[in-house]
Amino acid sequence: MLIAVAHAESPYVTIYNALTLEKLTGPGTLPTGTGWGVAFNPAGTILVVTHSNSPFITLYDTATWTKLTGPADLPPGIGYGASFSPDGSLMAIAHSVSPFVTVYNTADWSKVASPADLPSNLAYNARFSPDGSLLAVSHAVSPYITIYNTSDWSKLSAPADLPPGTGRDVIFSHDGALLAVAHSSSPYVTRYNTATWAKLAAPASLPASTAYGVAFSHDDELMAVAHADSPYVTIYETDTWAKVDNPAQLPAGIGRAAAFNDLFIGSPSGSPSTSVSGSPSASASGSPSASPSPSASLSGSPSASASEGTPDFYVMLIGFTAALPQATFTAGLPQATFTAKSPTITFTTGGPYE
Repeated sequence: MLIAVAHAESPYVTIYNALTLEKLTGPGTLPTGTGWGVAFNPAGTILVVTHSNSPFITLYDTATWTKLTGPADLPPGIGYGASFSPDGSLMAIAHSVSPFVTVYNTADWSKVASPADLPSNLAYNARFSPDGSLLAVSHAVSPYITIYNTSDWSKLSAPADLPPGTGRDVIFSHDGALLAVAHSSSPYVTRYNTATWAKLAAPASLPASTAYGVAFSHDDELMAVAHADSPYVTIYETDTWAKVDNPAQLPAGIGRAAAFNDLFIGSPSGSPSTSVSGSPSASASGSPSASPSPSASLSGSPSASASEGTPDFYVMLIGFTAALPQATFTAGLPQATFTAKSPTITFTTGGPYE
């Protein structure tokens, strides 16, 4: 398994062995500027880094860390968020300049024709639904989220009740029934029923301030929101939307992102299993100020000894301060936290925050 970290100083992306935390020899050809986002394709064979300065995205073969020939038709501005469709056939890039989101066919890196109705401004992230039929884009300027049918790139009608501020992150629940948007104004997170696009009532206990990242646990029983003020992360039970007690050890600063592992490992006693498995899962991104922050991503390959189901142990990552907003997990890791300017990773065990 691998962790990729995008950051502000050269080499702009750093790769670690996720189990030993050993820093690996980086790519020979580096991104051209500050790294804002990273994402592995579902197979874990390709890493994309979004960054400042043209070409704004850089692709790597994870077997050799050689730079892949990128798309001929590049994003026209700073790349912030990136994601792959569940089948790996499409890659979406959220960026700073119109058309604000660019989608590529990964078979030949040809650019998909831009939607007729574009997001209204700078896009911070773009996420596919679990079945790949929808792409949601979070962005500045109302309506703050834009949703497309990936079959023809037609724009869905905006929900009647829009998020009240800049959309910093967006994610679908794993069953596709909900869409959550992290945003800059109260109630800081807005959730929609994707069958009707009706807005759910805000939780009784709101995040403390501007939300930068949001994530669902694999079984959709928990939702975590990373935000600007203490406790920096707020966790909800999705059956009642009751706030879970804060973790005993809080992040040390502004919450930039939250993510759960895609497959998670558990034992009846609630202690973590020694088996490790998984493929890349949800990632989230945020910002230290008006623009997104550098990020981290984790990838791995399945193990035959892994277990799925209803575990007792959850894995959650909170990225905080200016260094690391985005994270993508595989199973088997305890909670990880990242500190600014230092790729130090602290692991703790526990869960599921009962």
